[in-house]
Amino acid sequence: MRLGLLGGTFDPIHFGHLLLAERCREECGLDRVWFLPAGQPPHKAAEGISPGQERAEMVEFAIAGHPQFEVNRMELARAGRSFTVDTLREIHAEDPARELFFLIGADSLADLPSWRDPAGIVELATIVAVNRGDRPLPDLDALRRTLGNKVADRIRLVTMPGIDLSSTDIRRRVREGRSIRFMTPRPCEVYIHEHGLYRDSAASIE
Repeated sequence: MRLGLLGGTFDPIHFGHLLLAERCREECGLDRVWFLPAGQPPHKAAEGISPGQERAEMVEFAIAGHPQFEVNRMELARAGRSFTVDTLREIHAEDPARELFFLIGADSLADLPSWRDPAGIVELATIVAVNRGDRPLPDLDALRRTLGNKVADRIRLVTMPGIDLSSTDIRRRVREGRSIRFMTPRPCEVYIHEHGLYRDSAASIE
């Protein structure tokens, strides 16, 4: 099975995440895509992130009805900080026959050398780097110089339409009492409203 893995805090998930996953599924011929809500990501303060249960439930609402998409909560169940290489090792150990594809935004490639065990990551999975809109393509030659040809040769580039959405902006708009309609799936929008997420005081979301 060709399995795509899309990690993130998803706080909240938005249409940019969903389009990225669908474009990779189609372009890479993936049989399934797992959304992996992060537990305690190493680059973010835990106190600034919504509870994992709520983030995972929003992802479930967002992907409902898509037969190839599902949520995997393994990182939420892991104690301490969550590193990509540990997740890939665990998934590979469960079924070594699966071919793994790790889906990320192309702008994150520049940070790959600073991740824990980048060589181990590319040994376990093909990295699918998604370039959005007309942004410059990532500099693979720079990665080759830093990590070697073996790493760069395991990177596949996919292009998707540019969508200027971010979870940070959605949270800010909720705090300000502004609309997030058509930025995140409607069930997620309702969930945010009903659970009072991202706001200091109650305000309706139209």
